[in-house]
Parts: sequence; C-alpha cells; structure tokens
Amino acid sequence: QVQLVESGGGLVQAGGSLRLSCAASGRTFSSSAMGWFRQAPGKEREFVATISWSDGSTYYADSVKGRFTISRDNAKNTVYLQMSSLKPEDTAVYYCAATRARPTAAQAMGVFRQGLTYNRWGQGTQVTVSS
Repeated sequence: QVQLVESGGGLVQAGGSLRLSCAASGRTFSSSAMGWFRQAPGKEREFVATISWSDGSTYYADSVKGRFTISRDNAKNTVYLQMSSLKPEDTAVYYCAATRARPTAAQAMGVFRQGLTYNRWGQGTQVTVSS
C-alpha cells in the first residue's frame, strides 16, 4: 500500500507562510487523490484540501480558501500545501491522506471532505502559529 510522509511543519508567526510536503511511496498507482486534514487539540479532525493525481482538480475547506493552495508534482509523487496568511486557529497537526475513490465532479467535494474516504494516512506534522 502507499506510504505517506509529511514534512515542513514548524512554528510561524500569524500572517506568515509555510509549505507542507507529503511524499508518497509504494503502490502509488492505487491512489486517485491526496488530501490534507488537520486536528487541533480538543477538536475533531477536519478537512483542509484535496487534489486529484490525474487532472489536478482541487477542493478546499471554506476556512482556508484564498489562503492555502494545494498542488502536486506527479514526477516526485509529492503533494504540497502552501499556507499563507496563517492564523493562530490554523495551529494543528496536519496529516496527508490517500484515497482510491473516484467520484464524479459533482460528487467530489462531498466525498473528499470526509475522512472516511481515505484509506492511508501519514504520521502528521505539527504546525504552530503564534499570535
């Protein structure tokens, strides 16, 4: 199965930027899309963004639209999350996840925003945004 390793987390001041990376290895051909989720202390895991490996279609949570950008480098089997205008409420452990789901365009957002859609998860990387 595909293995995922996140990197790039760290401490940044509010208003700053940070780029996370998720490197995929193993049976990557079985994965159709990659997503980013985050979990803050005392809160439930929440959807951040997802990108399709094949056509690059992207999907974002309302809370990060206009601030975060998800992208992928197919040759490197790597997905990125460029985070800008960071806020203290963005502080969380960020996880990347892989799914084999292939929803239609109309169904994609509803499908990809659910954690249960993903069958493989990375170990997470901590992002801390100071006030």
